[in-house]
Amino acid sequence: MALFFAWMAGLIFGLGLLVSGMTNPAKVLGFLDVAGAWDPSLAFVMVGAIAVAAVSFQVSRTRTRSLLGLPINLPTARHIDQRLVIGSMLFGTGWGLAGICPGPALVLMGSGILKGAVFVMAMLAGMGLFERLERQKRPDSPGPISEKKAS
Repeated sequence: MALFFAWMAGLIFGLGLLVSGMTNPAKVLGFLDVAGAWDPSLAFVMVGAIAVAAVSFQVSRTRTRSLLGLPINLPTARHIDQRLVIGSMLFGTGWGLAGICPGPALVLMGSGILKGAVFVMAMLAGMGLFERLERQKRPDSPGPISEKKAS
């Protein structure tokens, strides 16, 4: 049942990205061009997503399990550190150069658009590079992704 609802959420997310224009790199770049021909329409998409998430987070704070009976694990980090700042700058640079972020890239790739597939491959390469660098810093650690899977 959990897989079905995950599939449904992904379907709704993908449809929302397509309907809102978030998969169109030109539209996204227009949104990011705040000093030029700014297109504010994607701000409405973000506000809508934040509103839904805010309600969901409020409800989840009063529960220990989801409606499907799965444990609810809310984020606890509240500090801004160097890793967050550098990661945000890298993410923003990639988003600004390509006009694509991870969710829309998957939709584009699924639609058979080469730019989406190239972006996803580059994103996976970046994630692999990060994992390799993390393992080199801490040889006894399986890395952040592996640690999350184990918990």
